[in-house]
Amino acid sequence: MESGRFFARLTQKIVPERETLALRLNELRSMRTIVHTNGVFDILHSGHVSYLARARDLGDLLVVSLNSDASVRRLNKGPDRPLNRAEDRALVLAALECVDFVTFFSEDTPQASLEILRPAIHVKGGDYTPASLPETPTVQAGGGRVEILPFVPGFSTTSLVERIRRAGD
Repeated sequence: MESGRFFARLTQKIVPERETLALRLNELRSMRTIVHTNGVFDILHSGHVSYLARARDLGDLLVVSLNSDASVRRLNKGPDRPLNRAEDRALVLAALECVDFVTFFSEDTPQASLEILRPAIHVKGGDYTPASLPETPTVQAGGGRVEILPFVPGFSTTSLVERIRRAGD
């Protein structure tokens, strides 16, 4: 059954344990430029897809570190967030051609993931600068660099959730 093979390929892209993923990346590091990003990705929208595709274009492999459900709740995204469980968010991300691996982190920042995974490039979007990110020294200590991609205006999961709630009233 085709859908069974497709689903199997998706689940191979999801590596819950960062240490296991790091071992796989170490085998590829000399031949491939590893790009990393992180986020909640609660309701995947075109702003996310554009951002992830642009991040992937910076190298050969894109790793997405996904906030755990507990981590999302600590980020104060709203009382009902995340709307989708981490495992479901990971499956949606893994379905994107531009995403090579998805892993999870439970801390408030991706610093531990960056120490373990040691990407060549760590990508963030929006109004950040490398100097404003607490993870920049961690990336640089691992021999990598931070790239900031321009914010795609008009796309925000929080505003999308608010619009959906207003529509239901």
